[in-house]
Amino acid sequence: MEQEMNYQEAYEKEHLKCADMASRIAELESKNEELTWKLDRIKNNPMWKMSKPARSAVHWAIRQKDRLANCGGPKGVIHKLGYKKREKEAMKQFGTESFPTPEQAIKEKETVFPRMVKISILVPLWNNDRQFQIEMLDSVMNQTYRNWELCLADGSDEAHSYIGEICREYAARSEGRIVYKKLEKNEGIAGNTNACVRMATGEYIGLLDQDDILHPSVLFEYVKAINEQGADYIYCDETTFKSGDINKMLTLHFKPDYAPDNLRANNYICHFSVFARELMDGDELFRTKFDGSQDHDMILRLTDNAKKIVHVPRLMYYWRSHSGSVASGIDAKPYAIAAAKGAVSEHLKKHGYDHFQITSTRAFETIFKIRYEIIGTPKVSIVIANKDHAEDLQRCVTSIVEKSTYDNYEIIIVENNSETKEIRDYYGKLLNSKYTLAAGQSMTDAQNDGGILRSEDGRISVVTYKGAFNYSAVNNLGVKYASGEYILLLNNDTEVITVNWIEELLMYAQRADVGAVGAKLFYGDKTIQHAGVVIGLGAHRTAGHTHYKQHRQNLGYMGRLCYAQNVTAVTGACLMVKKSLFEEVGGLDEGFEISLNDVDFCLKLREKELLNVFTPFCELYHYESISRGLDDQGEKAQRYNKESEKFREKWKEALAKGDPYYNPNFSLDRSDFSLKIQ
Repeated sequence: MEQEMNYQEAYEKEHLKCADMASRIAELESKNEELTWKLDRIKNNPMWKMSKPARSAVHWAIRQKDRLANCGGPKGVIHKLGYKKREKEAMKQFGTESFPTPEQAIKEKETVFPRMVKISILVPLWNNDRQFQIEMLDSVMNQTYRNWELCLADGSDEAHSYIGEICREYAARSEGRIVYKKLEKNEGIAGNTNACVRMATGEYIGLLDQDDILHPSVLFEYVKAINEQGADYIYCDETTFKSGDINKMLTLHFKPDYAPDNLRANNYICHFSVFARELMDGDELFRTKFDGSQDHDMILRLTDNAKKIVHVPRLMYYWRSHSGSVASGIDAKPYAIAAAKGAVSEHLKKHGYDHFQITSTRAFETIFKIRYEIIGTPKVSIVIANKDHAEDLQRCVTSIVEKSTYDNYEIIIVENNSETKEIRDYYGKLLNSKYTLAAGQSMTDAQNDGGILRSEDGRISVVTYKGAFNYSAVNNLGVKYASGEYILLLNNDTEVITVNWIEELLMYAQRADVGAVGAKLFYGDKTIQHAGVVIGLGAHRTAGHTHYKQHRQNLGYMGRLCYAQNVTAVTGACLMVKKSLFEEVGGLDEGFEISLNDVDFCLKLREKELLNVFTPFCELYHYESISRGLDDQGEKAQRYNKESEKFREKWKEALAKGDPYYNPNFSLDRSDFSLKIQ
């Protein structure tokens, strides 16, 4: 009977929570509807339409003002413009200037690898332009590595019979390396490619579009990776070009190394994929049910099977942009969006995920937000280090309590040498205490329950750390008192923006392959403070934040501010991790008293072959260093230099290899994905 009453009470409690949540959602929807109506009324006003030129001019002036401020004034703008000019000049190195000299080409042709693997390049043909066809064939014929074959399956109609004529002509002088077949009918990209597969005899398979161009050394570099690293799946950086000239580049895509979360959200690997034939499941490479996104489906399946995926960080694939090509825009092929969602969905189910949601993002229709199911309602312990600054702490805690849609959490404030009456009063208010701490009285003088003060409902606790401030030690103490299954380290100078911020972090932290999860943090002016950490970035060559000071609406480099992705590290200002993992790696290294402890922590997780994840769908304000100040002058600068030296020594090997998620063609002196200028 008593057990039934407990169940009934629990049910009623959950029912009330759901009702409250539904009420909050309905209220927000009502406000949104009202604002939408008001906005539509404004937009449809004739005066609003007439004022568009003036508004555009004002907005342009505001953008220039913001850019001026972000660049550090007029001198900064001049410096940035000068850098961009040099960067534009540096782009030339990725076009024909990057092709091997005659001497280098001979050297590559004469190189004998232990494994001179045969690579079958597959090109499905259909009504290709004559010049495009010739340029594609020439780019294969000019490869410095010679053990290749080119498999051409032609589904072109009679009006494009010249395709067959050109291919037969090239085959006749290819010394048997080009194999051409005219298909009875066009079977689409998937069917025509599968016909190529049946023609192929190579140990490795490569995929080339009929109107694109390969760098002359790409096969040489790939076979080098196969021999030196045992690669069974290889890809490179790529660019789109226009007007038939590969030096007229539109977009240069410098990619990260293999990153499974990136790949689920966005087919960043794309071209030029070469892989061991044994990775295939049978003879079907492309599946017709995913036409339009058959390459994303294929890459997800084959990388799952691969043992060693290697990214060659050189721009070696030239993707032609012309009317009708995928490179010119996904809008021409809307069916690709549904196909891509289907491919990702099947991949996730294969990995044991269920009840997930895949939606398009503002970056692009085929760049996705994936919402994973949260299993159960595990308790999350939010650990906040604090010294004085009652107003900042109150703003932080109030935002958690008032905005969070996730209910099963506790807040542990680790008090460290506060001196003001305001903070003592605020602690008393938080804890619903019937006492007031006297001036000079420490929290431990009024302690109960073994050194921790708890609110009446147990939701909020205050723990005292004695001694000089040590960010690592303070947070480690807080974690010791945590009763949650998950730890959420949070700075006292943060403020929640996203109401489901805990869920957005938790859905990744729950995964068995994930270590730390971090959020997108903004300064008070809504420019980015944190969007993932890159090791080696910055003047100290330790670690730095990417997309620093970019505006909130910025899409990021190749849309990176719009999807969850793998990063080397995330900031401890908002970091979630399983408590068991936190303890397993020894928590935060107390040798890093103030800085780099979070990056060090994430690297320890990475050593355990865990993925660290940055999600842009968890947003907070971070009024950085309000409580402790910046480490850029005097004693603080000396301390930072000392900790930087310690970090560089401890992670010497990792720093030497470079950040796997930050392409080596990017400058380590800037956080905006600018090209490295020699």
